[in-house]
Amino acid sequence: EVQLVESGGGLVQPGGSLTLSCAASGFTFSNYAMNWFRQAPGKGLEWVSRITSGGALTYYADSVKGRFTISRDNAKNTLYLQLNSLKTEDTAMYYCAKDASRGQGTQVTVSS
Repeated sequence: EVQLVESGGGLVQPGGSLTLSCAASGFTFSNYAMNWFRQAPGKGLEWVSRITSGGALTYYADSVKGRFTISRDNAKNTLYLQLNSLKTEDTAMYYCAKDASRGQGTQVTVSS
């Protein structure tokens, strides 16, 4: 059974930083590309970033390009998302995902 557990969210001021983690289990993590999504209050699910199975290639939504960095540690079965220069519009529940499976999410709130 695929299990994805996100952590690292919190309340941060505009311009601040956070690092999100996603602990994966129940599948061979190193064989799969992984994604981060987010959902802001009252809005639909938005794709944020993708990383290939080996970590060589990364992709970002225009809204986060240059501010967020996706990475992975296949030895630890863990996916990361570094969030820098945070804006109020980055406030959302953040989810990691493998194919159609995603975790319970971690809340990021950007507010002064």
